[in-house]
Amino acid sequence: MKPIDIKRPKHKITTVVPCYNEEAVIELFYQEICRVAEEMKEQAEFEFLFVNDGSKDQTLAKMRQLRAQDARVKFLSFSRNFGKEAAMYAGLEHSTGDFVAIIDADLQHPPEMIKEMYRSITEDGYDSAAACRVSRKGEPKLRSYISKKFYRVLGRLSQIEVVDGEVDYRLMSRPMVNAVLQMSERNRFTKGIFSWVGFNTKWLPYENVERAAGETKWSFFKLMKYSLEGIIGFSTVPLALVSILGIVFCVLAFLTILYIVIKTLIWGDPVGGWPSLACMILGVSGIQLFCMGILGQYLGKTYLEVKNRPLYIASVIETEEEEEPGV
Repeated sequence: MKPIDIKRPKHKITTVVPCYNEEAVIELFYQEICRVAEEMKEQAEFEFLFVNDGSKDQTLAKMRQLRAQDARVKFLSFSRNFGKEAAMYAGLEHSTGDFVAIIDADLQHPPEMIKEMYRSITEDGYDSAAACRVSRKGEPKLRSYISKKFYRVLGRLSQIEVVDGEVDYRLMSRPMVNAVLQMSERNRFTKGIFSWVGFNTKWLPYENVERAAGETKWSFFKLMKYSLEGIIGFSTVPLALVSILGIVFCVLAFLTILYIVIKTLIWGDPVGGWPSLACMILGVSGIQLFCMGILGQYLGKTYLEVKNRPLYIASVIETEEEEEPGV
């Protein structure tokens, strides 16, 4: 009797692609991801989900063109720029695949790596496979230095695992995607969220690649702001440091008062010393303002969470399958 050929059902992979002013590169990215999809057609079918984060160029028009020629292309467009974190969350929320990949449109994340990521999950038993840069070729030295120090500081201040060179590029199983979607806070630091939800992740090293076209949207100020989100979102150590600093200054103040009383009783109370007094007042005032600033950051983040505003507002959503004529 001839054995029955039972084929394993194909998996579905959704690629979530956040886009902000990416008209120069989106078609190049589409060509590359289609090539990867063709090479993996025996294992999985693909869904390309683009998220237009309020672009001011022709990015949305390019998405419409791609959707018109390829039914696998889906997209949603924000009413304004809500940021990459919101775009990634929206993509995960509208994804339908068994596995979901987050990948940038600028081709700094090599689409070819999806094949290795897929093997890591389906064959090696991991829940997630993530890319990790082993070099920062083409990146300004100051930015590279600050990034390395930030990951080291965040790892020490928080209880999450932070890998030096970690990027947002990764493939996740559906259970992990669902876990990430449960983390619906407004002040998002997705790298920390990926670590916090747990799951078994395999790190895949790769060499840094420069943008295929266009310009980076991450200024030095935006990176510093993003770093602050990570520290405040996953660590309360700064608040503890403020408390310790307050105790230290109380002890110093008590010792200083004791010294002044003893000095006055023994040697009298000379008029001199006002410059040092002025310096001390300015120094302590600066420390107080610094501590108030830290408290204000946490209070501000709490205020935004309490208002419970939506993470994003989509003005256009085209993620449904098109019906065949006559249906």
